[in-house]
Amino acid sequence: MLTKNKPQILIITLLTLFFSVNSFSQKSIYAGIEIGRRAIKVSVIDVSNIKKADYKIISFWTERIPFADHIAANGELTAEDITKTSVIVTNQLQKIKAENKLLDENIFIVAAPVFESARNLDVLRNKIMLLANKELEVLNANEEPKTLVKGAIPPVDFSNAFLLDIGAQTTKGGYIDELEGGKLEFIPLELDFGTMTLTDAVKKTVYNQSQANDMSTYQEKSFDFVPVLRKKIKDLFDANPPLEKKEKLYLSGGAVWAFSTLYYNEDVKEHYIALTLEDVVNYDAILKNNFGKYTSLAKTNKEAARVLSTYDQQNLISANNILVSCLENIPNLATKKILFVKEGQVTWLISYIADRSKKVNTNF
Repeated sequence: MLTKNKPQILIITLLTLFFSVNSFSQKSIYAGIEIGRRAIKVSVIDVSNIKKADYKIISFWTERIPFADHIAANGELTAEDITKTSVIVTNQLQKIKAENKLLDENIFIVAAPVFESARNLDVLRNKIMLLANKELEVLNANEEPKTLVKGAIPPVDFSNAFLLDIGAQTTKGGYIDELEGGKLEFIPLELDFGTMTLTDAVKKTVYNQSQANDMSTYQEKSFDFVPVLRKKIKDLFDANPPLEKKEKLYLSGGAVWAFSTLYYNEDVKEHYIALTLEDVVNYDAILKNNFGKYTSLAKTNKEAARVLSTYDQQNLISANNILVSCLENIPNLATKKILFVKEGQVTWLISYIADRSKKVNTNF
């Protein structure tokens, strides 16, 4: 009887082995669906070495929806937002499962901190759970800098680097301090200016508000505001002496993305792009004196066009004023390597993976 069934047993054994190997191969693939301030972003990545932040982006998809504007206006998500979001999340979840055969525990769905202020957040949570059978987590605003550091800085550099993320509202980041006994402590860094808030602050200094959008007036007032910005940044760095000994600075956020895209104008494949203060200063001069160079570039370059559809000239000047002022005030900048975190859209996902890895200590 056993001899008679040998071919069938062999086939079953081979099929079992095939699916076991196939299942094992998917353990390195992760997916994240992020419901952000102004868009839903879906990322699928294959992680080779989480300690070195060695990963490959398999796919990335986004759809713009102005969630933050709706929450600010109404204190809650609109019914249309909830319906559209739950449908998109469900459809994208089914798609990434079908295309990548990844493990359910390797899929994460999160919402940006701004969703904490939406009165009807639970309606969205419940609908996603009902349709997708998956929990929606909300990134904690207080934990956001830590999440950024875990995801943007390769774990091998945790003790030797710090991060600055120049966002729309604020500039935040942090570093990890090594204490006695091998314990780690996370130290947040925060500046209460971001690209949009600095633009607004400068505009408020224009005496005649009818001239607030005039470029020559704006540039004059922006120049006058720089000492205020530099003082705040200097105070931030002075209050954190360990930064002087850190050998690497990682930069992320829209301001650095805009600079890298417009100035370098290259399709760089690496996750981290080296940059210099000299390049940032040269870019600053083009922004203020030869902006037509970038409007022309945007006609033939899709990424440049995306930058200019996101930020106007005033925003870009403000963004780079923050970037230049940060770099100029960093202690011992000449001894540090400066790196732009190119794949900012997967930072939180890398952070989640690092948190669940036995090879990385994120207990700080």
